Amino acid sequence: MRLFQTIFLATLLMANVAPKTLQASELKTQAAAWKEAADIEKNIERTRFPKRDYNVRHYGAVPNDTNVLNHESINNAILECSLNGGGRVLVPAGRYVTGPIRLRSNVNLHLEAGAVLLFSPDKNLYLPQVLTRWEGVDCYNYHPMIYAYGETNIAITGKGIIDGQGSNDTWWSMCGSPRYGWKPGMPGQNVSGRNRLLRSAEEGLSIDKRIMGHEDALRPQLVNIVRSNRILIEGVTLLNSAFWVIHPLLSENIVVKGVTIINDGPNGDGCDPESCRNVLIEDCFFDTGDDCIAIKSGRNNDGRKWKVPSENIIVRRCHMKNGHGGVVIGSEISGGYKNLFVEDCTMDSPNLDRVIRIKTNTCRGGLIEDIYVRNIKVGQCREAVLKINLLYESRENCQRDFPPTVRRVFLDNVKCEKSRYGVLIAGLPDSDNVYDIKVSNCVFNGVERGNSVSGAREVVYDNLLINGQPVK
Repeated sequence: MRLFQTIFLATLLMANVAPKTLQASELKTQAAAWKEAADIEKNIERTRFPKRDYNVRHYGAVPNDTNVLNHESINNAILECSLNGGGRVLVPAGRYVTGPIRLRSNVNLHLEAGAVLLFSPDKNLYLPQVLTRWEGVDCYNYHPMIYAYGETNIAITGKGIIDGQGSNDTWWSMCGSPRYGWKPGMPGQNVSGRNRLLRSAEEGLSIDKRIMGHEDALRPQLVNIVRSNRILIEGVTLLNSAFWVIHPLLSENIVVKGVTIINDGPNGDGCDPESCRNVLIEDCFFDTGDDCIAIKSGRNNDGRKWKVPSENIIVRRCHMKNGHGGVVIGSEISGGYKNLFVEDCTMDSPNLDRVIRIKTNTCRGGLIEDIYVRNIKVGQCREAVLKINLLYESRENCQRDFPPTVRRVFLDNVKCEKSRYGVLIAGLPDSDNVYDIKVSNCVFNGVERGNSVSGAREVVYDNLLINGQPVK
Protein backbone atom coordinates (compact mmCIF):
# COMPACT_ATOMS: atom_id res chain seq x y z
CA MET A 1 0.00 0.00 0.00
CA ARG A 2 2.79 2.43 0.92
CA LEU A 3 4.56 1.63 -2.36
CA PHE A 4 1.35 2.38 -4.29
CA GLN A 5 0.95 5.70 -2.45
CA THR A 6 4.54 6.65 -3.25
CA ILE A 7 4.09 5.85 -6.96
CA PHE A 8 0.76 7.71 -7.06
CA LEU A 9 2.23 10.81 -5.41
CA ALA A 10 5.23 10.81 -7.70
CA THR A 11 2.90 10.59 -10.72
CA LEU A 12 0.81 13.46 -9.41
CA LEU A 13 3.88 15.61 -8.86
CA MET A 14 5.24 14.89 -12.32
CA ALA A 15 1.91 15.81 -13.91
CA ASN A 16 2.04 19.32 -12.50
CA VAL A 17 5.53 20.41 -13.54
CA ALA A 18 7.46 21.47 -16.57
CA PRO A 19 10.82 19.74 -17.17
CA LYS A 20 12.82 22.94 -17.18
CA THR A 21 15.60 24.36 -15.01
CA LEU A 22 16.71 27.86 -14.20
CA GLN A 23 19.28 29.33 -16.52
CA ALA A 24 22.29 31.30 -15.28
CA SER A 25 20.85 34.51 -16.74
CA GLU A 26 17.66 34.01 -14.70
CA LEU A 27 19.67 33.56 -11.52
CA LYS A 28 21.51 36.78 -12.27
CA THR A 29 18.16 38.49 -12.69
CA GLN A 30 17.11 37.36 -9.23
CA ALA A 31 20.42 38.52 -7.76
CA ALA A 32 19.89 41.91 -9.38
CA ALA A 33 16.41 42.04 -7.87
CA TRP A 34 17.73 41.60 -4.34
CA LYS A 35 20.28 44.32 -5.00
CA GLU A 36 17.35 46.49 -6.03
CA ALA A 37 15.69 45.67 -2.70
CA ALA A 38 18.76 46.94 -0.87
CA ASP A 39 18.65 50.14 -2.89
CA ILE A 40 14.93 50.57 -2.15
CA GLU A 41 15.60 50.28 1.57
CA LYS A 42 18.41 52.84 1.44
CA ASN A 43 16.11 55.28 -0.33
CA ILE A 44 13.26 55.06 2.20
CA GLU A 45 13.09 58.47 3.83
CA ARG A 46 13.16 58.16 7.63
CA THR A 47 11.42 60.11 10.36
CA ARG A 48 13.30 62.63 12.53
CA PHE A 49 11.91 64.56 15.48
CA PRO A 50 13.11 67.44 17.68
CA LYS A 51 14.08 66.42 21.20
CA ARG A 52 11.05 67.93 22.91
CA ASP A 53 8.49 66.06 24.98
CA TYR A 54 4.82 66.87 25.50
CA ASN A 55 3.44 64.76 28.36
CA VAL A 56 -0.26 64.04 27.86
CA ARG A 57 -0.84 64.29 31.62
CA HIS A 58 0.12 67.96 31.43
CA TYR A 59 -2.82 68.39 29.05
CA GLY A 60 -5.32 66.74 31.37
CA ALA A 61 -5.00 63.02 30.57
CA VAL A 62 -5.95 60.89 33.57
CA PRO A 63 -4.75 57.25 33.75
CA ASN A 64 -6.51 54.37 35.45
CA ASP A 65 -9.95 55.99 35.56
CA THR A 66 -12.54 54.31 33.35
CA ASN A 67 -14.89 57.29 33.74
CA VAL A 68 -12.50 59.67 31.95
CA LEU A 69 -12.13 59.89 28.17
CA ASN A 70 -8.65 61.12 27.30
CA HIS A 71 -8.69 61.75 23.55
CA GLU A 72 -9.25 65.48 23.85
CA SER A 73 -6.19 65.80 26.10
CA ILE A 74 -4.08 63.58 23.84
CA ASN A 75 -5.18 65.42 20.70
CA ASN A 76 -4.41 68.80 22.31
CA ALA A 77 -0.90 67.61 23.13
CA ILE A 78 -0.43 66.36 19.56
CA LEU A 79 -1.69 69.62 18.06
CA GLU A 80 0.51 71.84 20.21
CA CYS A 81 3.53 69.64 19.54
CA SER A 82 2.96 69.89 15.79
CA LEU A 83 2.34 73.65 15.83
CA ASN A 84 5.58 74.17 17.76
CA GLY A 85 7.67 72.31 15.19
CA GLY A 86 7.27 68.78 16.44
CA GLY A 87 8.67 66.39 19.00
CA ARG A 88 7.47 63.51 21.10
CA VAL A 89 4.01 63.28 22.67
CA LEU A 90 4.63 61.12 25.69
CA VAL A 91 2.06 58.71 27.11
CA PRO A 92 3.39 57.60 30.54
CA ALA A 93 2.60 54.26 32.16
CA GLY A 94 -1.06 53.77 33.00
CA ARG A 95 -4.31 52.79 31.33
CA TYR A 96 -5.98 55.56 29.36
CA VAL A 97 -9.53 55.18 28.04
CA THR A 98 -9.81 57.21 24.87
CA GLY A 99 -11.78 57.99 21.76
CA PRO A 100 -10.25 58.69 18.31
CA ILE A 101 -6.77 60.22 18.02
CA ARG A 102 -5.57 62.39 15.12
CA LEU A 103 -1.84 62.37 14.31
CA ARG A 104 -0.18 65.54 13.01
CA SER A 105 3.03 66.33 11.14
CA ASN A 106 6.34 66.04 12.99
CA VAL A 107 4.78 64.23 15.96
CA ASN A 108 5.96 60.97 17.49
CA LEU A 109 3.21 59.49 19.67
CA HIS A 110 5.35 57.56 22.17
CA LEU A 111 3.90 55.02 24.60
CA GLU A 112 6.18 54.23 27.51
CA ALA A 113 6.38 50.68 28.85
CA GLY A 114 3.23 50.09 30.87
CA ALA A 115 1.19 52.63 28.92
CA VAL A 116 -2.08 51.29 27.49
CA LEU A 117 -4.47 53.17 25.19
CA LEU A 118 -7.92 51.60 25.54
CA PHE A 119 -10.23 52.74 22.75
CA SER A 120 -13.80 53.12 23.86
CA PRO A 121 -16.38 50.95 22.03
CA ASP A 122 -18.85 53.86 22.04
CA LYS A 123 -19.50 54.14 18.32
CA ASN A 124 -20.76 57.71 18.56
CA LEU A 125 -17.25 58.85 19.46
CA TYR A 126 -16.05 57.89 15.96
CA LEU A 127 -18.36 60.35 14.21
CA PRO A 128 -18.32 62.52 12.17
CA GLN A 129 -17.02 60.30 9.41
CA VAL A 130 -13.67 60.86 7.70
CA LEU A 131 -12.34 60.09 4.22
CA THR A 132 -10.80 56.65 3.97
CA ARG A 133 -11.10 53.38 2.05
CA TRP A 134 -12.99 50.34 3.27
CA GLU A 135 -12.00 47.08 1.59
CA GLY A 136 -10.51 49.07 -1.27
CA VAL A 137 -13.50 51.37 -1.87
CA ASP A 138 -13.34 55.12 -1.21
CA CYS A 139 -15.88 56.43 1.30
CA TYR A 140 -16.56 58.44 4.41
CA ASN A 141 -16.67 56.05 7.33
CA TYR A 142 -16.10 55.91 11.08
CA HIS A 143 -13.05 57.88 12.23
CA PRO A 144 -10.29 55.27 12.65
CA MET A 145 -9.03 54.92 16.19
CA ILE A 146 -5.72 56.50 15.19
CA TYR A 147 -5.91 58.54 11.97
CA ALA A 148 -3.74 60.84 9.88
CA TYR A 149 -4.50 62.56 6.61
CA GLY A 150 -2.00 64.51 4.54
CA GLU A 151 0.70 64.56 7.22
CA THR A 152 4.50 64.34 6.99
CA ASN A 153 6.99 62.85 9.45
CA ILE A 154 4.77 60.99 11.93
CA ALA A 155 5.36 58.06 14.24
CA ILE A 156 3.84 55.72 16.82
CA THR A 157 6.59 54.23 18.99
CA GLY A 158 7.40 52.75 22.38
CA LYS A 159 6.82 49.60 24.42
CA GLY A 160 3.21 50.35 25.26
CA ILE A 161 -0.06 48.76 24.13
CA ILE A 162 -2.78 50.06 21.81
CA ASP A 163 -5.98 48.10 22.42
CA GLY A 164 -8.99 48.58 20.13
CA GLN A 165 -11.14 46.56 22.55
CA GLY A 166 -12.71 44.65 19.69
CA SER A 167 -14.81 41.71 20.84
CA ASN A 168 -18.10 39.97 20.12
CA ASP A 169 -19.72 42.35 22.60
CA THR A 170 -18.37 45.54 20.98
CA TRP A 171 -17.31 45.82 17.33
CA TRP A 172 -16.93 42.32 15.96
CA SER A 173 -20.62 41.40 15.81
CA MET A 174 -20.99 44.15 13.17
CA CYS A 175 -19.40 41.84 10.60
CA GLY A 176 -22.78 40.09 10.40
CA SER A 177 -21.60 36.62 11.40
CA PRO A 178 -23.23 34.66 14.26
CA ARG A 179 -19.75 33.34 15.09
CA TYR A 180 -18.85 36.84 16.28
CA GLY A 181 -22.07 37.55 18.14
CA TRP A 182 -24.31 38.93 15.38
CA LYS A 183 -28.03 38.22 15.71
CA PRO A 184 -30.98 39.00 13.40
CA GLY A 185 -32.05 42.60 13.79
CA MET A 186 -28.54 43.84 14.63
CA PRO A 187 -26.56 46.07 12.19
CA GLY A 188 -24.20 43.98 10.11
CA GLN A 189 -21.89 44.71 7.19
CA ASN A 190 -23.01 41.57 5.39
CA VAL A 191 -26.67 42.54 5.85
CA SER A 192 -26.55 45.92 4.12
CA GLY A 193 -23.53 48.19 4.45
CA ARG A 194 -20.86 46.30 2.55
CA ASN A 195 -23.12 45.61 -0.41
CA ARG A 196 -24.31 49.22 -0.46
CA LEU A 197 -20.74 50.50 -0.57
CA LEU A 198 -19.64 48.04 -3.27
CA ARG A 199 -22.66 48.87 -5.44
CA SER A 200 -22.02 52.60 -5.06
CA ALA A 201 -18.54 52.11 -6.51
CA GLU A 202 -19.75 49.86 -9.31
CA GLU A 203 -22.35 52.47 -10.26
CA GLY A 204 -19.90 55.38 -10.07
CA LEU A 205 -21.57 57.23 -7.21
CA SER A 206 -19.45 60.23 -6.19
CA ILE A 207 -17.39 59.77 -3.03
CA ASP A 208 -19.06 62.64 -1.20
CA LYS A 209 -22.30 60.64 -1.35
CA ARG A 210 -20.75 57.45 0.05
CA ILE A 211 -21.27 58.34 3.70
CA MET A 212 -21.48 55.21 5.81
CA GLY A 213 -23.34 55.33 9.12
CA HIS A 214 -24.13 53.15 12.11
CA GLU A 215 -26.63 51.10 10.12
CA ASP A 216 -23.93 50.18 7.57
CA ALA A 217 -21.77 48.60 10.28
CA LEU A 218 -18.43 49.14 8.52
CA ARG A 219 -15.98 48.86 11.40
CA PRO A 220 -13.03 51.30 11.68
CA GLN A 221 -9.34 50.51 11.36
CA LEU A 222 -7.11 50.68 14.43
CA VAL A 223 -4.43 52.75 12.61
CA ASN A 224 -5.22 54.42 9.27
CA ILE A 225 -2.66 56.80 7.75
CA VAL A 226 -3.79 58.43 4.48
CA ARG A 227 -1.87 60.45 1.87
CA SER A 228 1.09 60.87 4.20
CA ASN A 229 4.86 60.65 3.92
CA ARG A 230 7.65 59.46 6.25
CA ILE A 231 5.89 57.17 8.69
CA LEU A 232 7.29 55.03 11.52
CA ILE A 233 5.44 52.50 13.67
CA GLU A 234 7.90 50.81 16.02
CA GLY A 235 7.90 48.67 19.14
CA VAL A 236 4.25 48.90 20.13
CA THR A 237 1.79 46.05 20.70
CA LEU A 238 -1.51 46.34 18.83
CA LEU A 239 -4.49 44.33 20.08
CA ASN A 240 -8.13 43.62 19.31
CA SER A 241 -8.79 45.90 16.38
CA ALA A 242 -12.38 46.37 15.26
CA PHE A 243 -11.21 45.78 11.67
CA TRP A 244 -7.80 45.97 9.94
CA VAL A 245 -4.96 46.84 12.32
CA ILE A 246 -2.42 48.97 10.39
CA HIS A 247 -3.70 50.46 7.13
CA PRO A 248 -1.38 52.91 5.36
CA LEU A 249 -3.19 54.30 2.31
CA LEU A 250 -1.83 56.30 -0.63
CA SER A 251 1.31 56.95 1.40
CA GLU A 252 5.07 56.42 1.05
CA ASN A 253 8.29 55.98 2.98
CA ILE A 254 6.83 53.71 5.67
CA VAL A 255 8.69 51.65 8.29
CA VAL A 256 6.88 49.14 10.53
CA LYS A 257 9.47 47.67 12.90
CA GLY A 258 9.38 45.39 15.94
CA VAL A 259 5.59 45.55 16.23
CA THR A 260 3.47 42.83 17.83
CA ILE A 261 -0.02 42.39 16.37
CA ILE A 262 -2.57 40.08 17.99
CA ASN A 263 -6.06 40.36 16.56
CA ASP A 264 -8.40 37.41 16.32
CA GLY A 265 -11.41 39.34 15.05
CA PRO A 266 -13.16 39.15 11.66
CA ASN A 267 -11.30 40.86 8.80
CA GLY A 268 -8.50 41.25 11.34
CA ASP A 269 -5.63 41.84 8.88
CA GLY A 270 -2.34 42.78 10.52
CA CYS A 271 -0.74 45.28 8.14
CA ASP A 272 -2.31 46.33 4.82
CA PRO A 273 -0.29 48.84 2.78
CA GLU A 274 -2.69 50.06 0.09
CA SER A 275 -1.49 52.06 -2.93
CA CYS A 276 1.72 52.66 -1.01
CA ARG A 277 5.36 52.71 -2.09
CA ASN A 278 8.70 52.27 -0.36
CA VAL A 279 7.62 50.21 2.65
CA LEU A 280 9.77 48.22 5.09
CA ILE A 281 8.12 45.74 7.49
CA GLU A 282 10.66 43.98 9.69
CA ASP A 283 11.04 42.09 12.98
CA CYS A 284 7.28 41.94 13.58
CA PHE A 285 5.01 39.27 15.07
CA PHE A 286 1.57 38.55 13.59
CA ASP A 287 -1.26 36.47 15.06
CA THR A 288 -4.40 37.44 13.20
CA GLY A 289 -7.93 36.40 12.29
CA ASP A 290 -7.26 37.17 8.62
CA ASP A 291 -4.17 37.88 6.50
CA CYS A 292 -1.02 38.80 8.43
CA ILE A 293 0.28 41.18 5.74
CA ALA A 294 -2.00 42.00 2.80
CA ILE A 295 -0.87 44.37 0.06
CA LYS A 296 -3.63 46.23 -1.79
CA SER A 297 -4.24 48.97 -4.38
CA GLY A 298 -7.97 49.60 -4.53
CA ARG A 299 -10.98 47.58 -5.57
CA ASN A 300 -12.52 47.41 -9.05
CA ASN A 301 -13.62 50.82 -10.40
CA ASP A 302 -12.01 52.82 -7.59
CA GLY A 303 -8.66 51.08 -7.95
CA ARG A 304 -8.65 51.51 -11.73
CA LYS A 305 -9.78 55.14 -11.45
CA TRP A 306 -6.82 56.24 -9.34
CA LYS A 307 -4.33 53.79 -10.93
CA VAL A 308 -1.98 53.99 -7.94
CA PRO A 309 -0.19 50.66 -7.53
CA SER A 310 1.56 49.49 -4.42
CA GLU A 311 5.26 48.99 -5.07
CA ASN A 312 8.63 48.47 -3.45
CA ILE A 313 7.65 46.61 -0.26
CA ILE A 314 10.20 44.68 1.81
CA VAL A 315 9.19 42.14 4.48
CA ARG A 316 11.93 40.48 6.53
CA ARG A 317 12.58 38.72 9.82
CA CYS A 318 8.90 38.54 10.69
CA HIS A 319 7.08 35.67 12.37
CA MET A 320 3.56 34.75 11.32
CA LYS A 321 1.41 32.53 13.50
CA ASN A 322 -2.32 32.36 12.74
CA GLY A 323 -3.80 33.97 9.64
CA HIS A 324 -5.38 33.30 6.25
CA GLY A 325 -2.02 34.08 4.67
CA GLY A 326 1.48 35.03 5.78
CA VAL A 327 2.31 37.55 3.06
CA VAL A 328 -0.57 38.25 0.68
CA ILE A 329 -1.23 40.36 -2.39
CA GLY A 330 -4.89 41.22 -2.93
CA SER A 331 -7.65 40.84 -3.28
CA GLU A 332 -8.27 44.60 -3.63
CA ILE A 333 -5.41 45.03 -6.10
CA SER A 334 -6.95 46.75 -9.14
CA GLY A 335 -4.23 49.39 -9.22
CA GLY A 336 -1.60 46.67 -9.61
CA TYR A 337 1.51 45.74 -7.69
CA LYS A 338 5.25 45.62 -8.37
CA ASN A 339 8.34 44.65 -6.38
CA LEU A 340 7.74 42.57 -3.26
CA PHE A 341 10.74 41.21 -1.38
CA VAL A 342 10.17 38.70 1.45
CA GLU A 343 13.10 37.11 3.26
CA ASP A 344 14.26 35.45 6.48
CA CYS A 345 10.74 34.98 7.89
CA THR A 346 9.34 32.13 9.97
CA MET A 347 5.75 30.87 9.93
CA ASP A 348 4.11 28.06 11.86
CA SER A 349 0.51 27.28 12.79
CA PRO A 350 -2.22 24.81 11.88
CA ASN A 351 -4.34 27.96 11.59
CA LEU A 352 -2.06 29.61 9.03
CA ASP A 353 -3.64 28.82 5.67
CA ARG A 354 -0.94 29.86 3.18
CA VAL A 355 2.63 31.15 3.21
CA ILE A 356 2.63 33.31 0.07
CA ARG A 357 -0.77 34.14 -1.40
CA ILE A 358 -1.91 36.13 -4.44
CA LYS A 359 -5.68 36.52 -4.74
CA THR A 360 -7.61 38.43 -7.38
CA ASN A 361 -10.33 38.01 -10.02
CA THR A 362 -11.77 39.40 -13.26
CA CYS A 363 -13.52 42.24 -11.40
CA ARG A 364 -10.14 43.62 -10.41
CA GLY A 365 -7.82 43.61 -13.40
CA GLY A 366 -4.32 44.93 -12.81
CA LEU A 367 -0.80 43.64 -13.25
CA ILE A 368 0.97 41.89 -10.35
CA GLU A 369 4.65 41.29 -11.01
CA ASP A 370 8.13 40.85 -9.56
CA ILE A 371 7.59 38.90 -6.35
CA TYR A 372 10.79 37.63 -4.72
CA VAL A 373 10.76 35.31 -1.70
CA ARG A 374 13.76 33.61 -0.09
CA ASN A 375 14.94 31.93 3.10
CA ILE A 376 11.55 31.16 4.67
CA LYS A 377 11.09 28.45 7.33
CA VAL A 378 7.60 27.08 7.87
CA GLY A 379 6.60 24.55 10.49
CA GLN A 380 3.17 23.98 9.00
CA CYS A 381 0.42 25.70 7.08
CA ARG A 382 -3.03 24.41 6.28
CA GLU A 383 -3.42 24.74 2.52
CA ALA A 384 -0.40 25.71 0.38
CA VAL A 385 3.08 27.16 0.51
CA LEU A 386 2.41 29.22 -2.62
CA LYS A 387 -1.14 29.92 -3.75
CA ILE A 388 -2.03 32.05 -6.77
CA ASN A 389 -5.78 32.36 -7.26
CA LEU A 390 -7.39 34.34 -10.08
CA LEU A 391 -10.82 32.93 -9.18
CA TYR A 392 -11.18 34.59 -5.78
CA GLU A 393 -14.70 35.69 -4.72
CA SER A 394 -16.24 34.07 -7.76
CA ARG A 395 -19.76 35.18 -6.74
CA GLU A 396 -18.92 38.87 -6.46
CA ASN A 397 -21.52 41.04 -8.17
CA CYS A 398 -19.40 43.20 -10.48
CA GLN A 399 -18.40 43.86 -14.06
CA ARG A 400 -16.09 41.00 -15.07
CA ASP A 401 -14.21 42.41 -18.05
CA PHE A 402 -10.84 42.90 -16.38
CA PRO A 403 -8.65 39.81 -16.41
CA PRO A 404 -5.65 40.25 -14.08
CA THR A 405 -2.10 39.15 -14.87
CA VAL A 406 0.39 37.62 -12.44
CA ARG A 407 3.97 37.14 -13.57
CA ARG A 408 7.56 36.82 -12.36
CA VAL A 409 7.08 35.14 -8.99
CA PHE A 410 10.24 33.61 -7.52
CA LEU A 411 10.56 31.38 -4.42
CA ASP A 412 14.02 30.30 -3.29
CA ASN A 413 15.06 28.28 -0.22
CA VAL A 414 11.62 27.91 1.28
CA LYS A 415 11.22 24.99 3.68
CA CYS A 416 7.87 23.75 4.95
CA GLU A 417 7.20 20.68 7.09
CA LYS A 418 3.46 20.24 6.53
CA SER A 419 0.82 21.44 4.06
CA ARG A 420 -1.95 20.15 1.83
CA TYR A 421 -0.29 21.45 -1.36
CA GLY A 422 3.15 22.71 -2.25
CA VAL A 423 2.24 25.00 -5.17
CA LEU A 424 -1.44 25.67 -5.84
CA ILE A 425 -2.30 27.82 -8.87
CA ALA A 426 -5.84 28.45 -10.09
CA GLY A 427 -5.62 30.65 -13.16
CA LEU A 428 -8.40 31.66 -15.51
CA PRO A 429 -10.01 28.95 -17.66
CA ASP A 430 -8.75 28.91 -21.25
CA SER A 431 -6.10 31.49 -20.40
CA ASP A 432 -2.52 31.69 -19.20
CA ASN A 433 -2.46 35.03 -17.38
CA VAL A 434 -0.21 33.45 -14.76
CA TYR A 435 3.30 32.86 -16.02
CA ASP A 436 7.01 32.93 -15.25
CA ILE A 437 6.72 31.27 -11.83
CA LYS A 438 9.92 29.75 -10.44
CA VAL A 439 10.35 27.61 -7.32
CA SER A 440 13.97 26.77 -6.63
CA ASN A 441 16.00 25.12 -3.87
CA CYS A 442 12.88 24.41 -1.82
CA VAL A 443 11.91 21.51 0.46
CA PHE A 444 8.22 20.81 1.15
CA ASN A 445 7.61 17.87 3.48
CA GLY A 446 4.36 16.42 4.77
CA VAL A 447 2.56 17.45 1.56
CA GLU A 448 -0.76 15.64 1.19
CA ARG A 449 -1.62 16.34 -2.47
CA GLY A 450 1.52 17.48 -4.27
CA ASN A 451 1.23 20.48 -6.60
CA SER A 452 -1.84 21.60 -8.55
CA VAL A 453 -1.49 24.03 -11.45
CA SER A 454 -4.12 25.22 -13.94
CA GLY A 455 -4.40 28.31 -16.12
CA ALA A 456 -0.67 28.98 -16.00
CA ARG A 457 2.44 28.57 -18.13
CA GLU A 458 6.18 28.65 -17.57
CA VAL A 459 5.91 27.20 -14.08
CA VAL A 460 9.43 26.00 -13.33
CA TYR A 461 10.71 23.82 -10.48
CA ASP A 462 14.47 23.69 -9.95
CA ASN A 463 15.86 21.57 -7.13
CA LEU A 464 12.45 21.20 -5.49
CA LEU A 465 11.90 18.29 -3.11
CA ILE A 466 8.39 17.26 -2.10
CA ASN A 467 8.20 14.54 0.56
CA GLY A 468 11.82 13.74 -0.22
CA GLN A 469 11.21 13.23 -3.94
CA PRO A 470 12.84 15.53 -6.51
CA VAL A 471 10.37 17.29 -8.79
CA LYS A 472 11.65 17.96 -12.31
